[in-house]
Amino acid sequence: MNTPDSSAKRSKMTVLLSVNAAAILVAGILIASAIWFNGGMTFRAVDERSDIVSDDMSETGLIDSVTDSNNTSSVAVNTIGNDDYISTSSHEFDNSPVPAGELWNESSIVIYATPDIDLCVGGGLSELGEMYWQTSDASVISGFFNSARTWLGYDDQVCRYPVIKGYGTTVVTAGTYDGLRKDSITVTVIEPPVEQWEHEVLTLVNKIRIKNNLEQLAWGETCESAADVRANETKILYSHTRPDGSSWSTVCEAPESGGISGENLAIGNAAVSPATVVALWMGSEAHRANILNPDYDKLSVGFVFDINSDYKTYWSQFFSTY
Repeated sequence: MNTPDSSAKRSKMTVLLSVNAAAILVAGILIASAIWFNGGMTFRAVDERSDIVSDDMSETGLIDSVTDSNNTSSVAVNTIGNDDYISTSSHEFDNSPVPAGELWNESSIVIYATPDIDLCVGGGLSELGEMYWQTSDASVISGFFNSARTWLGYDDQVCRYPVIKGYGTTVVTAGTYDGLRKDSITVTVIEPPVEQWEHEVLTLVNKIRIKNNLEQLAWGETCESAADVRANETKILYSHTRPDGSSWSTVCEAPESGGISGENLAIGNAAVSPATVVALWMGSEAHRANILNPDYDKLSVGFVFDINSDYKTYWSQFFSTY
């Protein structure tokens, strides 16, 4: 969406909005099952093309909302599906052969609370059949979805998506119902590195711009704090209108000499790392246009992680020429 700046000295500003939501659903519904510590099953159903994610169900895509000059809106569903941007993690599992009857080579791992990886059994194991996954401390990891986030590149046969509730250490026990394999691993959950990840987004964006024969963007020091403010504001109001009713652009206005700026936003648990959030934006034509805009020369990135909030991860990109 292009909107004219109120100042005659400024040109148009592109404003974009992304909302993580359910993907296009096969046969009208998507069933997500979760195995919890007590061994019980719960099932959730989401209607086709629903914009609301039910309870702890993970978002699998992104909806762009674009408002035209007649103030009407249209939506389009996108999924990640680009392996170039999906690889960052706080831990890589040991893929050497696993001893008979076990599931992991490791005795302990450290993961970010986002989380940026699913928990996967190692050593090339596959076709294990039905498995159970349990956790000793539900205040750290409360349970596991009975599937992996395949849209992020994880193998549904050997990986599970943990439901992370807090920081600390828990013992995860998994096994096959036929009793042939069982193992435990100590998992320590830590906070994601906010400042490091913000700069990693810039690095990923510049790699994309180089591939497209565009100049790299410099870190936008002028609007650095503004990007952080906008990421925080999306916790209150997920919109390009700020909580006080003003335009997003007022957070870092162009100087009297003029300039242009643009904003990308993303929230939710499909945007759990620099790689995944950039993949989401690149999977959307409108957001990609901001990333590949040859007129911008600076980028500020804001990232907020709040483990107790509804969406946990909140991102902003503030593009500018000043």
